[in-house]
Amino acid sequence: MSETKKMTNERPVYAFNRKIFCEGMRDGIPIALGYLAVSFSLGIAARNAGLTAFQGFLASLLNNASAGEYAAFTLIAANATYLEVAIITLISNARYLLMSCALTQRFAPGTPFFHRLIIAYDVTDELFGITIARSGYLNPFYTYGAIVLAAPAWSVGTALGIMAGNVLPLRVVSALSVALYGMFLAIIIPPARKDKVVAALVAISFALSFAGSYLPVVSSMSSGTRTIILTVVISSAAAIKLANSVLSPATNPNLWISFSKVFHAASTSS
Repeated sequence: MSETKKMTNERPVYAFNRKIFCEGMRDGIPIALGYLAVSFSLGIAARNAGLTAFQGFLASLLNNASAGEYAAFTLIAANATYLEVAIITLISNARYLLMSCALTQRFAPGTPFFHRLIIAYDVTDELFGITIARSGYLNPFYTYGAIVLAAPAWSVGTALGIMAGNVLPLRVVSALSVALYGMFLAIIIPPARKDKVVAALVAISFALSFAGSYLPVVSSMSSGTRTIILTVVISSAAAIKLANSVLSPATNPNLWISFSKVFHAASTSS
């Protein structure tokens, strides 16, 4: 048996398997339903930024990330530059670099590069969770099955949120905008309750983000620039401070994946 291809039933692990693909679709159903609800609220933010339903659909299809998209829509509404939007999106979604690296280690040797590329493109917290939990070498078609449902649901939900924002009365739209804060609370509270370090860093993020709006020099910067600076400074300081402890990124990667997820929610929603 070739060690390179790691054959299973005379076929490579990464070959199409209908059963595994359907398992991915099955596990992707609850994720898709959750995405549909959350992205509807995101669509309200996209509508406030002036995006059409098609533009919102395309934005969510190409950037399947709640905090990253919300940050981008917020900066678009504030007439930020393309560079600011690009940088804050990169920072907000940096945790996916860690997730993609982790998934890469689980692919069988010889898995074509395009499989790795496609899965890295649409890796999200939830898709990463169900994929990494599988035993043995990963068959990319399991993740594809989940993506087939999850990605369209996220995009359609955003488009529906924009369309609802265009037809509903202003008061209703304003009320629906509150759901965005619920979305961020759902991101922040669970990991903060589990780990005191995350809770402390989130509190610091809130405090510094609030202070940055009033400090003489910092307050004169655009909101996008302030968020970028705060993100880099606080994340770097925390990493340096905890570099040699049991809470370092090397010894506790799950903590830092959680922190990267909640930080931007805290810094942009305060």
